Amino acid sequence: MSSDSIFSENSDDSAEPGITVDNQPKTSSLARLVKINLVITLVLVLSLSIGAYFSLGPIGQFRNTDPEIDGYVQPRSIATLVELVQESTVSIFCDYGEQDYDFGSGWALDIEADEQDIYPTALVTNHHVIENCLDGKGKVFVAALGGEEYPAVIDNWDEGNDLAVIATKLVVPPLYLSSNKPYPGYWVMAVGTADGYEGSVAFGNVLNVTDTEVLITAAISGGNSGGPLIDNEGYVIGTNTWSRIGEQYNGAMSIDAMCDAIMECDGGKYWKNN
Repeated sequence: MSSDSIFSENSDDSAEPGITVDNQPKTSSLARLVKINLVITLVLVLSLSIGAYFSLGPIGQFRNTDPEIDGYVQPRSIATLVELVQESTVSIFCDYGEQDYDFGSGWALDIEADEQDIYPTALVTNHHVIENCLDGKGKVFVAALGGEEYPAVIDNWDEGNDLAVIATKLVVPPLYLSSNKPYPGYWVMAVGTADGYEGSVAFGNVLNVTDTEVLITAAISGGNSGGPLIDNEGYVIGTNTWSRIGEQYNGAMSIDAMCDAIMECDGGKYWKNN
């Protein structure tokens, strides 16, 4: 081998290769560090985004005050809602014999009733609660939660839809009707004097809706009849009416059912026109 060839090999090993060996690792390390920082940043941003979604999502739902948009969630304050509705719900007694009486529930509504100068508060209930006191066969009394009994008079009734209106001297604040028709899955609360226990509360959801009834999973029993069925904003969507032993659901007469005889509705349907 000549000296020229030896010099050429040494030049290749000590010059260009030396430059590559000295600088390439520095470039690779810097690129790797940038990639690692980018991955960490993306992970942090993704984690924060997921956390914000799951934490702010429920807040957004509970801030929503329109059941038409989201009637599926429970109220922001169940305690406040229960207190509000109990204040407007009464126990109703139909005393038609020495030891014969029926009892149920009723809820206040701002509608016109006869003799309002004497009996200023109108109460919605079920026909079967006051049926035995019709035509002067008995006397009707009402009582607020934990309060005294007050006399009441039967103002109007609709036997076909099992609804009635009575008026009383007891002054309680009225509840308001929901302008939004409920749908399957909606959160609901039933309030009334279940089996004689005043102010009883049961939660559930809407199972389905017919032309005149709202089928619910909330537990109701004797004494709940005539009490209000409430949505997640505190509005009335029906009057608790019946329960079936062994069935998975109970029933309330809807606001639309009230249009037949209890109150005036344009077109005969309340929800269709609101």
